[in-house]
Amino acid sequence: MKERTRTRPLPRQILSDSVYEAVKELVMDQHIEPGARVNIDQLARDLRVSPTPVREALARLEMDALVIKEPLRGYSIAPILDAAAFEQLYEVRGLIEPFAARRACERANRQLVTALHREIDAMQKTIDGLRPEKPRRYRDYREFAWEDARFHEAIAVASGNELLGETLSRLRSHLHLYRLYYATGIGPETVAEHEAIVTAIAAHQPEAAAAAMAEHIKRKAGSDTRSNVRSRSLQTSSVLSSPLSSRVRRFLPRRRRSTSSARRRLATLRLRRASPRR
Repeated sequence: MKERTRTRPLPRQILSDSVYEAVKELVMDQHIEPGARVNIDQLARDLRVSPTPVREALARLEMDALVIKEPLRGYSIAPILDAAAFEQLYEVRGLIEPFAARRACERANRQLVTALHREIDAMQKTIDGLRPEKPRRYRDYREFAWEDARFHEAIAVASGNELLGETLSRLRSHLHLYRLYYATGIGPETVAEHEAIVTAIAAHQPEAAAAAMAEHIKRKAGSDTRSNVRSRSLQTSSVLSSPLSSRVRRFLPRRRRSTSSARRRLATLRLRRASPRR
């Protein structure tokens, strides 16, 4: 008689990464609303895992600045960038990324140009795979976000300034910006602007590369500002209309009864107790 084959559990790292991506998707799609506290035990039950990988995922998301940990209160979802933070983020990018493009162009070789073209091709492939009639979620744009981030980080690393590359990486700008506007439609403009940057780098024209990067950041700031407004206006309706909303509402704190409602209920109970029994 053959022994029954036992199903092996997923390796710990694979499970940890899967839970991290699952929780991040809930945050990015705003199924768990910004500012809401996270119920770790309920989230673990919903994902059918133990609380340990959920805590590990939240710790990683804290490093991404997507969740906030408060003493004695646990984790809550980080708020979406407000106007001031949004402007500051683009001010920093506008200062360091054109400089990075100039320096990368001065040090450019064939390997860098090939790598940048590879990311552009991958981004175009992701765009081509999207169906216009299908509602767009973070899962649809996740690859695009990674490819976009890798493109900018490759230029920063190629500049030869390690601190510059680390600064851009720590900003986590792509995560926060895609959290704002991925659902409102992006893609072709970004690819075209990236191609202009690579063309200047391949031609060994540092000033043209810096100018192309500066124009890219400027255009992104303008389009993202408009999308930020649309995203905030659609935020409530998208969460309420989502098929996951009824399930994810359990992650949020229960609403307290209003004071007037509680008083009415207490008065009713008192009347029942005071009325004589027949």
